[in-house]
Parts: sequence; structure tokens; C-alpha cells
Amino acid sequence: MIHPQAIIDPGARLAANVQIGAFSIIGPDVEIGEGTWIGPHVVIHGPTVIGRDNRIYQFCSLGEAPQHTGYRGEPTRLVIGDRNVIREYCTMNRATVAGGGETRVGNDGFFMAYCHLAHDCRIGNHVIFANASSLAGHVTVGDHAILGGFTISHQFCRIGAYAITALGSVIFKDIPPYLMAAGNPISPGGINLRGLKRNGFSEDAIAAIRRAYKVLYKSDHTVPEALTELREMSKSHPELVPFTDFVAGSDRGLIR
Repeated sequence: MIHPQAIIDPGARLAANVQIGAFSIIGPDVEIGEGTWIGPHVVIHGPTVIGRDNRIYQFCSLGEAPQHTGYRGEPTRLVIGDRNVIREYCTMNRATVAGGGETRVGNDGFFMAYCHLAHDCRIGNHVIFANASSLAGHVTVGDHAILGGFTISHQFCRIGAYAITALGSVIFKDIPPYLMAAGNPISPGGINLRGLKRNGFSEDAIAAIRRAYKVLYKSDHTVPEALTELREMSKSHPELVPFTDFVAGSDRGLIR
């Protein structure tokens, strides 16, 4: 199940049924879980941990050193979960010590061709990155978020769960959960109604999220004033707790 023209370092740890295509290179300190398929011409450096049942297509580069001028060869790592699809020419870099030492990708993600995840990013579960979506270092992406093609994010930004961005969006500030957003620079465009329905949110929950959006974006409130109202709303609508906590925890500021 390993092509004879693949190069596997003796220090790599592969589950018994891993498949690796021709001309792929697997370095030392790489661990690959059961059922993972790796196509031809893939390069994986360690320390990197890849879980079960992933599909990694040709010409990807995973676990390479971070693109950071302060990196001095410290043993940081990349961790990728289970059942991800990583298409052609994707790059995912290891972390820096200053960023916590670990770049992490969750489960069940779909990363289309030419996506880039820089050092110290934290990516949730069930995300979709359309072609050429790129994250600078230290970016956090919540569960079920969708990035439109050619979306790019500045370092240290956060993209909330169930948010969706449009084609060519440029992110400089945090995107709260549940939002649609578009533009350069990116701005809010309402709630991700279709995504919420697709993921089983009730009509009552969606109505509460719509009201919360209006409090934050359609009223004359300052952010602290909006937070006061959002906290009160969250007492009777638990789906607003992640939204409220995200707004309260923003260091870079929110898209406006």
C-alpha cells in the first residue's frame, strides 16, 4: 500500500493500512493514522500527527517549518484530525513556540486546492475552505465555518462558528459566529440563514440570532452597550452564548 517510489523515513510511524503514492516523502517524527490515503508528490515533515481516514492529494506540503522570522528550528508541530479532505497544493505549517507550539486542524474539514494555513492556526470541525483561502499566523476558525474562494485573513483574527465569507474577502478583524460577510475590507451582511437551517437550528433559535445581530449591528449601541443586552438575551437563548462570549473576547475588534 506504499508505492515503491515513495520515500519513508525510518522514524515515521504509519498505521498498517495507510496508502502512500509515488514520489511522496514522509519525514521523521510523522505519525499517520489508519485509513489515511496520501497521493503522489506529497511532502510531510515532522513533528506532524495526522489522524484517521484523511485524503491528502498530490503536491501538498504539510508540517513544513513556519514562515516566521523568529523561528529557530524548535520542535513545534502540526496536528490534523480525522476524515479531512486536503486537495492539491495545500500548505499547512507547523507552529512557533511563542504561539503555543501547535498548529491544529480538527475533523471532517474540506480544504480545496491551494489553501494555506500558517503557523499557530486553530481550525475547528466541519469547516470548508474554498480554493486559495489563506490564513496568516495565529488565526482561529470555528466549527462549520465556510471560507469563500480567495478569502484571506490577517494574523490573529478569529472567524466564528457557522460564519461564511464571500469570494475574495479580506479579513482584518474578528467575524462573530453565525454571520455572512464579504468585501475588502470585509463587512457584515446579515446572518448565515441557509447555513443555520442546514445545520438544524430551530426557527426560534434563528429568530434569536437575528435579533442579536440587530442589537450588535443595526442599533446605535456601542459594543459594551450591545454586550449588556446580548448577555440578557443569552439567559433565555443558549445559542446566543457563543455569540456573546465571542464579542466579549475580541481583542482585534469586530468587523463593522
